[in-house]
Amino acid sequence: MMFHSGADFPRLARIRQIFDHQPVVGDVAAAIREAILGSRIEQRVPAGGRIALTVGSRGIQGIAEIARSAVETLALLGLKPFVVAAMGSHGGGTPDGQRALLAELGVTEATIGCPISADMDTVTLGTNRFGLPIHFDRAAFNADGILLLNRIKPHTSFTGEFESGLLKMLVVGLGKQQGAAQVHKLGLSGLKTLIPEVGAHLLRETPVAMGIALLENAQERIAKVVGIEPDELLKIEPQLLDEARLLMGRLPFDQIDTLIVGELGKNYSGTGLDPNVIGRQRVETMPDLTRPRITRLAVLDLSPETRGNALGIGLADLTTDRLVRAIDPTPMRVNSFTSNFLTRARVPISLSTDLDVWKACLDTCWRVAWPEVRLVVIPNTLELETLWVSEALAGDVAADSTLIQETEFLPVPVLADQRIDQRQLFPHSTQGRRPH
Repeated sequence: MMFHSGADFPRLARIRQIFDHQPVVGDVAAAIREAILGSRIEQRVPAGGRIALTVGSRGIQGIAEIARSAVETLALLGLKPFVVAAMGSHGGGTPDGQRALLAELGVTEATIGCPISADMDTVTLGTNRFGLPIHFDRAAFNADGILLLNRIKPHTSFTGEFESGLLKMLVVGLGKQQGAAQVHKLGLSGLKTLIPEVGAHLLRETPVAMGIALLENAQERIAKVVGIEPDELLKIEPQLLDEARLLMGRLPFDQIDTLIVGELGKNYSGTGLDPNVIGRQRVETMPDLTRPRITRLAVLDLSPETRGNALGIGLADLTTDRLVRAIDPTPMRVNSFTSNFLTRARVPISLSTDLDVWKACLDTCWRVAWPEVRLVVIPNTLELETLWVSEALAGDVAADSTLIQETEFLPVPVLADQRIDQRQLFPHSTQGRRPH
């Protein structure tokens, strides 16, 4: 393939999205403490009782500090907290894998001050309407109480009254690998039906003592902390999901010819590339979202935090050979076979270098000439405050009061090995903050 220097490509300008008037919690640890102390948890858990605090695999900002505040507050009440890994099949579906995922989030026994249970053993608590067994984490079930702690946000695979949140953590996260597989067994219809149905059953059959719901704003900061009594969870969570949907970051353009994503990873989205951001679902029998409409999408790297799990790579059209070499098929296969969504794990066409990938995108995005291409570059699908766009989008930027153009249009920065310099483009992103 012909070599092209960065100077040959459409020039890019740095754009900043203005996320005004979004709420933010100033002292999250204090809000966690207030939520617990303001609850009826002492009436639900016997004095000195053991209480399981759920922590999942998602990269919630400050999750270690949040968990530690919950642990300290529960101990203040005379309870004996321990953290339980509530992440379904993630981490390869193994205790070591799940414990390692927690450690990568900063959640260790040393940092949070209590024991951690990552065992995959479950108990069976009846069957669902399809006759499938309902699995539930044995350690959590045997505790005197369970505190469900999780972020509420739109799910990456379906739209419903309950998506990603406390109820899903109860059903799928605490179901461990077997429970997650059973809930996903019937695909989208099963998810929509079984999460609320099995969730209601588990609220009756397990010692859930309270929930703490976290909402994030578009800058990934905690926007709201809500303590929820178990008998109110089914009513309150859908309301919080509506709030979360309004707060999340999005791409500011309805139509994009080429989207270049720096990294894919489960630290950014459970699907690696968030379908709510890119508009692509790639779920069997399910249509894509109505916006944005992206003709050609490429992803350049796997994040180190995703530990080789490239789930979501099937949402891209093109990628690099080095990303393909970095894939660990084991966790991706476990994740895919558990969820029963296989399309998202299909590896797209891969090319030798970033420049080869960019050229292929520009040549195949249905524009006659490169200067016409509506090109957008983002670091990942989570950090969307800063993006780079081509001159073909200048008019859209000028017409949108929520967008600020911070630079003139500049050549694409290219390193000696023909990789795009993501640190230079996005110094404040996850990529830019990593040690060299």
